[in-house]
Amino acid sequence: MMEFNGVQFDTYLQHYPDKNGYFGPYGGSYVSEDLQKAMDEITHAYHTICHSRKFIAELRRIRKEFQGRPTPISHLERLSTSLGGVQLYVKREDLNHTGAHKLNHCMGEVLLAKYMGKKKVIAETGAGQHGVAMATAAAYFGLECDIYMGAVDIKKQAPNVARMKILGANVVEVTHGLQTLKEAVDAAFDAYCKDYENCMYCIGSVVGPHPFPMMVRDFQHVVGEEAREQFVEMTGHLPDAIVACVGGGSNSAGFFSGFLNDPVEIYGIEPLGRGTALGDHAASLQYGTEGVMHGFNSIMLKDENGDPAPVYSVASGLDYPSSGPEHAFLRDLGRVKYDVINDDETIEAFYTLARMEGIIPAIESAHAVAYGMKLAKKMGTGSVLINLSGRGDKDMDYIIENYGIR
Repeated sequence: MMEFNGVQFDTYLQHYPDKNGYFGPYGGSYVSEDLQKAMDEITHAYHTICHSRKFIAELRRIRKEFQGRPTPISHLERLSTSLGGVQLYVKREDLNHTGAHKLNHCMGEVLLAKYMGKKKVIAETGAGQHGVAMATAAAYFGLECDIYMGAVDIKKQAPNVARMKILGANVVEVTHGLQTLKEAVDAAFDAYCKDYENCMYCIGSVVGPHPFPMMVRDFQHVVGEEAREQFVEMTGHLPDAIVACVGGGSNSAGFFSGFLNDPVEIYGIEPLGRGTALGDHAASLQYGTEGVMHGFNSIMLKDENGDPAPVYSVASGLDYPSSGPEHAFLRDLGRVKYDVINDDETIEAFYTLARMEGIIPAIESAHAVAYGMKLAKKMGTGSVLINLSGRGDKDMDYIIENYGIR
Protein backbone atom coordinates (compact mmCIF):
# COMPACT_ATOMS: atom_id res chain seq x y z
CA MET A 1 0.00 0.00 0.00
CA MET A 2 1.37 3.38 -1.04
CA GLU A 3 1.07 6.32 1.37
CA PHE A 4 2.20 9.92 0.88
CA ASN A 5 1.73 12.60 3.52
CA GLY A 6 -1.01 10.60 5.23
CA VAL A 7 -2.97 9.82 2.05
CA GLN A 8 -3.42 6.08 1.43
CA PHE A 9 -3.60 5.29 -2.26
CA ASP A 10 -5.33 1.91 -2.03
CA THR A 11 -8.57 3.84 -1.34
CA TYR A 12 -7.60 7.14 -2.99
CA LEU A 13 -10.11 7.07 -5.86
CA GLN A 14 -12.96 6.48 -3.42
CA HIS A 15 -12.07 9.47 -1.24
CA TYR A 16 -10.83 12.11 -3.70
CA PRO A 17 -12.35 14.40 -4.54
CA ASP A 18 -14.56 14.88 -1.48
CA LYS A 19 -18.30 15.49 -1.80
CA ASN A 20 -17.70 19.16 -2.59
CA GLY A 21 -15.20 18.41 -5.31
CA TYR A 22 -11.98 19.18 -3.44
CA PHE A 23 -8.63 17.45 -3.74
CA GLY A 24 -7.16 18.84 -0.54
CA PRO A 25 -7.38 22.65 -1.00
CA TYR A 26 -7.84 22.44 -4.77
CA GLY A 27 -10.96 22.03 -6.88
CA GLY A 28 -14.44 23.01 -5.76
CA SER A 29 -17.01 24.94 -7.77
CA TYR A 30 -16.66 28.72 -8.06
CA VAL A 31 -19.61 29.62 -10.25
CA SER A 32 -22.78 31.71 -10.10
CA GLU A 33 -25.81 30.50 -8.16
CA ASP A 34 -27.71 29.70 -11.36
CA LEU A 35 -24.81 27.82 -12.89
CA GLN A 36 -24.27 25.93 -9.64
CA LYS A 37 -27.75 24.46 -10.09
CA ALA A 38 -26.60 23.09 -13.43
CA MET A 39 -23.42 21.69 -11.85
CA ASP A 40 -25.50 20.04 -9.12
CA GLU A 41 -27.74 18.50 -11.78
CA ILE A 42 -24.73 17.05 -13.60
CA THR A 43 -23.18 15.80 -10.35
CA HIS A 44 -26.39 14.03 -9.35
CA ALA A 45 -26.76 12.53 -12.82
CA TYR A 46 -23.17 11.32 -12.81
CA HIS A 47 -23.49 9.62 -9.43
CA THR A 48 -26.75 7.92 -10.42
CA ILE A 49 -26.92 7.38 -14.19
CA CYS A 50 -23.20 6.76 -14.80
CA HIS A 51 -23.04 4.18 -12.03
CA SER A 52 -26.03 2.25 -13.31
CA ARG A 53 -25.58 -1.17 -14.89
CA LYS A 54 -27.24 -0.01 -18.12
CA PHE A 55 -24.93 3.01 -18.59
CA ILE A 56 -21.79 1.03 -17.77
CA ALA A 57 -22.74 -1.78 -20.15
CA GLU A 58 -23.45 0.65 -22.98
CA LEU A 59 -20.20 2.54 -22.47
CA ARG A 60 -18.20 -0.70 -22.40
CA ARG A 61 -19.83 -1.81 -25.65
CA ILE A 62 -19.06 1.54 -27.28
CA ARG A 63 -15.43 1.37 -26.17
CA LYS A 64 -15.00 -2.09 -27.64
CA GLU A 65 -17.09 -1.87 -30.81
CA PHE A 66 -16.73 1.81 -31.77
CA GLN A 67 -13.58 3.21 -30.16
CA GLY A 68 -11.39 0.15 -30.68
CA ARG A 69 -10.38 -0.35 -27.07
CA PRO A 70 -8.27 -1.68 -25.55
CA THR A 71 -5.46 0.22 -27.27
CA PRO A 72 -2.13 -1.68 -27.27
CA ILE A 73 1.25 -1.07 -25.68
CA SER A 74 4.22 -0.93 -28.07
CA HIS A 75 7.82 -1.65 -27.14
CA LEU A 76 10.14 0.99 -28.66
CA GLU A 77 12.96 -1.46 -29.28
CA ARG A 78 15.15 0.55 -31.66
CA LEU A 79 14.80 3.76 -29.66
CA SER A 80 15.54 1.89 -26.42
CA THR A 81 18.71 0.38 -27.89
CA SER A 82 19.89 3.79 -29.06
CA LEU A 83 19.53 5.25 -25.56
CA GLY A 84 21.24 2.50 -23.56
CA GLY A 85 19.85 -0.14 -21.22
CA VAL A 86 16.39 1.25 -20.35
CA GLN A 87 13.42 -0.23 -22.20
CA LEU A 88 10.86 2.33 -23.43
CA TYR A 89 7.21 1.47 -24.05
CA VAL A 90 4.23 3.56 -25.18
CA LYS A 91 0.54 3.21 -24.45
CA ARG A 92 -0.99 3.76 -27.89
CA GLU A 93 -3.87 6.18 -27.33
CA ASP A 94 -3.03 7.46 -30.83
CA LEU A 95 -4.78 4.28 -32.02
CA ASN A 96 -8.01 5.12 -30.20
CA HIS A 97 -10.73 6.19 -32.68
CA THR A 98 -10.24 9.88 -33.71
CA GLY A 99 -6.54 9.59 -32.88
CA ALA A 100 -6.29 10.55 -29.21
CA HIS A 101 -7.43 9.78 -25.68
CA LYS A 102 -10.13 12.47 -25.79
CA LEU A 103 -12.88 10.17 -27.05
CA ASN A 104 -12.71 8.22 -23.77
CA HIS A 105 -14.42 10.99 -21.82
CA CYS A 106 -16.35 12.52 -24.72
CA MET A 107 -18.37 9.35 -25.33
CA GLY A 108 -19.08 9.17 -21.59
CA GLU A 109 -20.06 12.84 -21.30
CA VAL A 110 -22.32 12.86 -24.36
CA LEU A 111 -23.93 9.57 -23.36
CA LEU A 112 -24.68 11.19 -19.99
CA ALA A 113 -26.09 14.29 -21.75
CA LYS A 114 -28.38 12.06 -23.79
CA TYR A 115 -29.64 10.25 -20.66
CA MET A 116 -30.27 13.68 -19.10
CA GLY A 117 -32.41 14.70 -22.07
CA LYS A 118 -30.11 17.46 -23.35
CA LYS A 119 -30.42 18.51 -27.01
CA LYS A 120 -26.98 20.04 -27.51
CA VAL A 121 -23.43 19.74 -26.24
CA ILE A 122 -20.97 22.63 -26.01
CA ALA A 123 -17.22 22.23 -25.82
CA GLU A 124 -13.91 24.07 -26.20
CA THR A 125 -10.81 22.82 -27.95
CA GLY A 126 -7.18 23.84 -28.36
CA ALA A 127 -5.32 21.25 -30.44
CA GLY A 128 -8.64 20.16 -31.90
CA GLN A 129 -8.57 16.58 -30.61
CA HIS A 130 -11.22 17.26 -27.97
CA GLY A 131 -13.28 19.08 -30.56
CA VAL A 132 -13.06 16.19 -33.02
CA ALA A 133 -13.89 13.68 -30.29
CA MET A 134 -16.85 15.75 -29.13
CA ALA A 135 -18.12 16.17 -32.70
CA THR A 136 -17.75 12.42 -33.17
CA ALA A 137 -19.67 11.63 -29.99
CA ALA A 138 -22.41 14.13 -30.85
CA ALA A 139 -22.79 12.60 -34.31
CA TYR A 140 -22.91 9.10 -32.81
CA PHE A 141 -25.68 10.00 -30.36
CA GLY A 142 -27.53 12.47 -32.61
CA LEU A 143 -27.04 15.68 -30.57
CA GLU A 144 -26.24 19.18 -31.82
CA CYS A 145 -22.69 20.32 -31.14
CA ASP A 146 -20.99 23.73 -30.84
CA ILE A 147 -17.18 23.77 -30.59
CA TYR A 148 -15.42 26.97 -29.46
CA MET A 149 -11.86 27.36 -30.73
CA GLY A 150 -9.39 30.24 -30.71
CA ALA A 151 -8.54 31.83 -34.06
CA VAL A 152 -4.82 31.07 -33.59
CA ASP A 153 -5.54 27.39 -32.98
CA ILE A 154 -7.96 27.24 -35.93
CA LYS A 155 -5.09 28.28 -38.19
CA LYS A 156 -2.61 25.86 -36.58
CA GLN A 157 -5.00 22.91 -36.56
CA ALA A 158 -6.77 23.19 -39.93
CA PRO A 159 -7.12 19.40 -40.46
CA ASN A 160 -8.99 18.99 -37.18
CA VAL A 161 -11.24 21.97 -37.93
CA ALA A 162 -12.19 20.31 -41.21
CA ARG A 163 -12.91 17.02 -39.41
CA MET A 164 -15.21 18.76 -36.90
CA LYS A 165 -17.17 20.40 -39.69
CA ILE A 166 -17.46 17.17 -41.67
CA LEU A 167 -18.84 15.49 -38.55
CA GLY A 168 -21.55 18.16 -38.39
CA ALA A 169 -20.28 20.35 -35.56
CA ASN A 170 -20.61 24.12 -35.58
CA VAL A 171 -17.08 25.51 -35.07
CA VAL A 172 -17.25 28.92 -33.37
CA GLU A 173 -14.13 31.05 -33.90
CA VAL A 174 -12.99 32.96 -30.80
CA THR A 175 -11.21 36.21 -31.69
CA HIS A 176 -10.68 37.99 -28.36
CA GLY A 177 -7.55 37.97 -26.18
CA LEU A 178 -4.77 35.65 -27.27
CA GLN A 179 -7.29 33.66 -29.34
CA THR A 180 -6.15 30.31 -27.92
CA LEU A 181 -7.41 27.71 -25.42
CA LYS A 182 -8.18 29.95 -22.43
CA GLU A 183 -10.32 32.26 -24.57
CA ALA A 184 -12.10 29.25 -26.08
CA VAL A 185 -12.99 28.07 -22.56
CA ASP A 186 -14.22 31.58 -21.66
CA ALA A 187 -16.48 31.70 -24.71
CA ALA A 188 -17.83 28.20 -24.21
CA PHE A 189 -18.67 28.95 -20.57
CA ASP A 190 -20.49 32.13 -21.59
CA ALA A 191 -22.57 30.24 -24.14
CA TYR A 192 -23.38 27.49 -21.66
CA CYS A 193 -24.54 29.97 -19.01
CA LYS A 194 -27.14 31.29 -21.45
CA ASP A 195 -28.69 27.89 -22.24
CA TYR A 196 -27.73 25.36 -19.58
CA GLU A 197 -31.26 23.96 -19.34
CA ASN A 198 -31.13 22.58 -22.88
CA CYS A 199 -27.45 21.80 -23.31
CA MET A 200 -24.47 20.39 -21.47
CA TYR A 201 -20.96 21.83 -21.44
CA CYS A 202 -18.60 18.90 -21.91
CA ILE A 203 -15.27 20.12 -20.56
CA GLY A 204 -12.24 18.71 -22.38
CA SER A 205 -9.91 18.15 -19.44
CA VAL A 206 -9.74 17.59 -15.68
CA VAL A 207 -10.44 21.29 -15.07
CA GLY A 208 -13.48 23.45 -14.42
CA PRO A 209 -15.99 23.31 -11.56
CA HIS A 210 -16.90 20.07 -9.80
CA PRO A 211 -17.85 17.46 -11.04
CA PHE A 212 -15.75 17.78 -14.22
CA PRO A 213 -12.25 17.13 -12.79
CA MET A 214 -13.60 13.96 -11.19
CA MET A 215 -15.82 12.91 -14.07
CA VAL A 216 -13.21 13.32 -16.81
CA ARG A 217 -10.60 11.50 -14.71
CA ASP A 218 -12.97 8.62 -14.11
CA PHE A 219 -13.83 8.28 -17.80
CA GLN A 220 -10.09 8.38 -18.59
CA HIS A 221 -9.24 5.83 -15.87
CA VAL A 222 -9.65 3.11 -18.52
CA VAL A 223 -6.24 4.16 -19.93
CA GLY A 224 -4.43 3.51 -16.66
CA GLU A 225 -6.36 0.30 -15.98
CA GLU A 226 -5.55 -1.12 -19.39
CA ALA A 227 -1.93 0.01 -19.32
CA ARG A 228 -1.19 -1.57 -15.96
CA GLU A 229 -2.73 -4.91 -16.89
CA GLN A 230 -1.12 -4.95 -20.35
CA PHE A 231 2.34 -4.05 -19.10
CA VAL A 232 2.36 -6.77 -16.46
CA GLU A 233 1.10 -9.31 -19.00
CA MET A 234 3.75 -8.22 -21.53
CA THR A 235 6.76 -8.03 -19.20
CA GLY A 236 5.84 -9.85 -16.00
CA HIS A 237 6.38 -6.77 -13.84
CA LEU A 238 5.39 -3.15 -13.37
CA PRO A 239 7.25 -0.34 -15.13
CA ASP A 240 9.84 1.49 -13.07
CA ALA A 241 8.46 4.83 -14.22
CA ILE A 242 5.52 6.21 -16.18
CA VAL A 243 5.38 9.53 -18.03
CA ALA A 244 2.60 11.68 -19.53
CA CYS A 245 2.25 15.27 -20.70
CA VAL A 246 0.22 17.73 -18.62
CA GLY A 247 -1.70 20.77 -19.82
CA GLY A 248 -5.13 20.71 -18.22
CA GLY A 249 -4.20 17.11 -17.56
CA SER A 250 -6.86 14.66 -18.78
CA ASN A 251 -4.62 12.04 -20.39
CA SER A 252 -2.20 12.08 -17.47
CA ALA A 253 -4.93 11.96 -14.81
CA GLY A 254 -6.44 8.83 -16.34
CA PHE A 255 -3.07 7.22 -16.98
CA PHE A 256 -1.66 7.99 -13.53
CA SER A 257 -4.78 6.73 -11.75
CA GLY A 258 -3.99 3.14 -12.71
CA PHE A 259 -0.59 3.25 -10.96
CA LEU A 260 -1.04 5.51 -7.91
CA ASN A 261 -0.98 2.60 -5.47
CA ASP A 262 2.03 0.91 -7.07
CA PRO A 263 5.80 1.31 -6.40
CA VAL A 264 6.18 3.22 -9.67
CA GLU A 265 7.75 6.64 -10.22
CA ILE A 266 5.22 8.96 -11.89
CA TYR A 267 6.20 12.00 -13.98
CA GLY A 268 3.91 14.72 -15.34
CA ILE A 269 5.52 16.86 -18.03
CA GLU A 270 4.55 20.49 -18.65
CA PRO A 271 5.49 22.69 -21.63
CA LEU A 272 8.45 25.01 -21.01
CA GLY A 273 7.99 26.46 -24.49
CA ARG A 274 10.61 29.09 -25.34
CA GLY A 275 11.89 29.57 -21.78
CA THR A 276 11.10 30.56 -18.20
CA ALA A 277 9.90 34.14 -18.81
CA LEU A 278 6.19 34.71 -18.20
CA GLY A 279 4.39 34.40 -21.53
CA ASP A 280 7.00 32.04 -23.00
CA HIS A 281 5.70 28.83 -21.42
CA ALA A 282 2.62 27.16 -19.91
CA ALA A 283 4.20 25.34 -16.97
CA SER A 284 1.72 26.34 -14.31
CA LEU A 285 2.62 23.67 -11.73
CA GLN A 286 6.28 24.60 -12.04
CA TYR A 287 5.96 28.39 -11.91
CA GLY A 288 2.40 29.24 -10.83
CA THR A 289 0.64 30.04 -7.59
CA GLU A 290 -2.77 29.18 -6.16
CA GLY A 291 -5.72 30.89 -7.79
CA VAL A 292 -9.24 30.52 -9.16
CA MET A 293 -10.18 30.52 -12.84
CA HIS A 294 -12.90 28.87 -14.92
CA GLY A 295 -14.75 27.81 -11.78
CA PHE A 296 -12.04 25.88 -9.92
CA ASN A 297 -9.15 26.52 -7.54
CA SER A 298 -5.73 25.22 -8.55
CA ILE A 299 -2.22 26.37 -9.39
CA MET A 300 -2.17 28.96 -12.17
CA LEU A 301 0.13 31.38 -13.94
CA LYS A 302 -0.77 34.99 -13.09
CA ASP A 303 0.10 38.40 -14.48
CA GLU A 304 0.97 41.45 -12.36
CA ASN A 305 -2.75 41.99 -11.61
CA GLY A 306 -3.32 38.44 -10.42
CA ASP A 307 -5.26 37.52 -13.55
CA PRO A 308 -4.49 34.48 -15.72
CA ALA A 309 -1.23 35.22 -17.51
CA PRO A 310 -0.61 34.86 -21.24
CA VAL A 311 0.90 31.46 -22.00
CA TYR A 312 2.62 29.78 -24.91
CA SER A 313 3.44 26.28 -26.10
CA VAL A 314 4.27 24.76 -29.46
CA ALA A 315 1.46 22.34 -28.58
CA SER A 316 -1.99 23.93 -28.83
CA GLY A 317 -3.42 21.39 -26.39
CA LEU A 318 -1.03 22.41 -23.61
CA ASP A 319 -1.18 26.23 -23.72
CA TYR A 320 -3.47 26.68 -20.71
CA PRO A 321 -2.55 28.91 -17.72
CA SER A 322 -3.59 26.39 -15.07
CA SER A 323 -3.73 22.66 -14.44
CA GLY A 324 -6.31 20.30 -13.04
CA PRO A 325 -6.81 20.49 -9.26
CA GLU A 326 -5.94 16.84 -8.80
CA HIS A 327 -2.54 17.44 -10.39
CA ALA A 328 -1.91 20.28 -7.94
CA PHE A 329 -2.85 17.97 -5.07
CA LEU A 330 -0.68 15.08 -6.27
CA ARG A 331 2.21 17.53 -6.68
CA ASP A 332 1.84 18.77 -3.11
CA LEU A 333 1.65 15.22 -1.77
CA GLY A 334 4.81 14.31 -3.64
CA ARG A 335 3.17 11.30 -5.30
CA VAL A 336 3.73 12.69 -8.81
CA LYS A 337 6.85 14.56 -9.88
CA TYR A 338 6.18 17.39 -12.33
CA ASP A 339 8.90 18.59 -14.67
CA VAL A 340 9.23 20.48 -17.96
CA ILE A 341 10.32 19.98 -21.57
CA ASN A 342 10.92 22.85 -23.98
CA ASP A 343 9.91 23.27 -27.62
CA ASP A 344 13.28 22.27 -29.07
CA GLU A 345 13.39 19.02 -27.07
CA THR A 346 9.81 18.30 -28.08
CA ILE A 347 10.39 18.70 -31.81
CA GLU A 348 13.55 16.60 -31.62
CA ALA A 349 11.58 13.80 -29.92
CA PHE A 350 8.79 14.17 -32.49
CA TYR A 351 11.18 13.42 -35.34
CA THR A 352 13.13 10.77 -33.42
CA LEU A 353 10.04 8.70 -32.67
CA ALA A 354 8.84 9.00 -36.25
CA ARG A 355 12.19 8.00 -37.79
CA MET A 356 13.14 5.24 -35.35
CA GLU A 357 9.75 3.65 -34.61
CA GLY A 358 7.39 4.64 -37.43
CA ILE A 359 5.09 6.51 -35.02
CA ILE A 360 4.25 10.18 -35.60
CA PRO A 361 3.13 11.54 -32.22
CA ALA A 362 1.01 14.56 -31.44
CA ILE A 363 3.19 17.49 -30.40
CA GLU A 364 1.56 17.29 -26.98
CA SER A 365 2.59 13.64 -26.62
CA ALA A 366 6.08 14.41 -27.91
CA HIS A 367 6.70 16.33 -24.66
CA ALA A 368 6.27 13.04 -22.76
CA VAL A 369 8.39 11.14 -25.29
CA ALA A 370 11.17 13.71 -24.92
CA TYR A 371 11.14 13.36 -21.14
CA GLY A 372 11.01 9.57 -21.36
CA MET A 373 14.13 9.65 -23.52
CA LYS A 374 15.88 11.98 -21.10
CA LEU A 375 14.83 9.81 -18.14
CA ALA A 376 16.11 6.66 -19.86
CA LYS A 377 19.59 8.19 -20.17
CA LYS A 378 19.60 9.00 -16.43
CA MET A 379 18.23 5.66 -15.21
CA GLY A 380 20.63 3.36 -17.03
CA THR A 381 18.49 0.25 -16.48
CA GLY A 382 14.81 -0.52 -16.02
CA SER A 383 11.66 0.36 -17.95
CA VAL A 384 9.63 3.47 -18.73
CA LEU A 385 6.03 3.50 -19.96
CA ILE A 386 4.94 6.67 -21.79
CA ASN A 387 1.36 7.62 -22.52
CA LEU A 388 1.28 8.45 -26.23
CA SER A 389 -1.90 10.49 -25.88
CA GLY A 390 -2.43 11.28 -29.57
CA ARG A 391 -1.16 11.02 -33.12
CA GLY A 392 0.47 13.81 -35.08
CA ASP A 393 -1.65 13.97 -38.24
CA LYS A 394 -3.17 17.22 -36.99
CA ASP A 395 0.29 18.77 -36.62
CA MET A 396 1.77 17.98 -40.03
CA ASP A 397 1.14 21.31 -41.74
CA TYR A 398 2.32 23.30 -38.72
CA ILE A 399 5.49 21.23 -38.28
CA ILE A 400 6.47 21.45 -41.94
CA GLU A 401 5.75 25.18 -42.13
CA ASN A 402 7.71 26.03 -38.97
CA TYR A 403 10.39 23.34 -38.73
CA GLY A 404 10.66 21.81 -42.19
CA ILE A 405 11.48 18.18 -42.91
CA ARG A 406 14.57 17.16 -40.97
